[in-house]
Amino acid sequence: MTLLAEKAPTHAGTHVSTRDWRGWALDRAPFLVACLMLAVIVGVYGSYQTGVFTLDELNLDTSAAMTLMLAATGQTIVLLRGGIDLSIGGMISLGTVIAATRFTDDPATVLFWSLFVLALGAAIGALNGLLISVLKLQPFLVTLATWSILNGTAMIILPTDGGSVPGWWLGFGYMTLFGLSSPVWMLLALLVFWWWFRWTRLGVTIQATGSNEKSAFLSGVSIIRINVLTYGLSGLFAAGAALYLTTQTGAGSPTIGKDYILPSVAAAVIGGVSLFGGRGHLAGTLVGAFILTLIGNLVFVLKISSYWQPVASGVILLLSVLASSIAEKAARGRSA
Repeated sequence: MTLLAEKAPTHAGTHVSTRDWRGWALDRAPFLVACLMLAVIVGVYGSYQTGVFTLDELNLDTSAAMTLMLAATGQTIVLLRGGIDLSIGGMISLGTVIAATRFTDDPATVLFWSLFVLALGAAIGALNGLLISVLKLQPFLVTLATWSILNGTAMIILPTDGGSVPGWWLGFGYMTLFGLSSPVWMLLALLVFWWWFRWTRLGVTIQATGSNEKSAFLSGVSIIRINVLTYGLSGLFAAGAALYLTTQTGAGSPTIGKDYILPSVAAAVIGGVSLFGGRGHLAGTLVGAFILTLIGNLVFVLKISSYWQPVASGVILLLSVLASSIAEKAARGRSA
């Protein structure tokens, strides 16, 4: 009896450990699938293109993906809350035209207008959160309306693509430190931000509210405050995406923001962020952004029609949604 009693905990512990390991794998299944997809794409890309596995290629690919990464970071925070933010398209367009029409060779002027764009993005995002909370409106409709307003304002300021930014501002995207370009350092900064954010009270509360808003409210969480901060952060990152985009294009565009709305959602979903809130993390979103960016490169090196790019993106998104659905059903089965 003594021996059986001593062995029982060991066996039970092993069983729990195995169950926990399976649970860990299921919870991260969408992210692991995304990493596998990225590895396959990079492998195929590298087999057709020389120099893929170099720092230079990392710098180039990160530079190409950074605008989407910044936009998708804000979108990820909103999706974790259980919402969606279409207004990032309008904010990106408006931010680029403000930069292209207001930036001069004077660094102080550039700093002023950069801070203005960032503050404007945060304020508009906060307004979205306030309208959603106070008026009890759907996030889709509210952010669709603000997207239209911002896009229209951008067209009033600059009806067609144009304007310019200082040459030294363009050089920001090509600066290097220890062989890594500024976008790579920005990528590392995003990861550090997320590591900090997910352990803060705000980050934990946003994710908990996205999982179960009623329980969060009963626990004393201010839904208005959470919505204002969540959408405010989304607007801030969209404004940052707009400023970074001007370092790549050197001009403003009143319509360019629409190209980042659905891809920002797709990048998050591909990386394992749930559209229903409460599940996911930024690392997966960044992987998703790399996947969407590298698909274009892969289509080019394979010398096939560019029309296949959205087809490939759609297939990858469908597989990611399927993996996420399986993981969520398994999670509900374990908790039942």
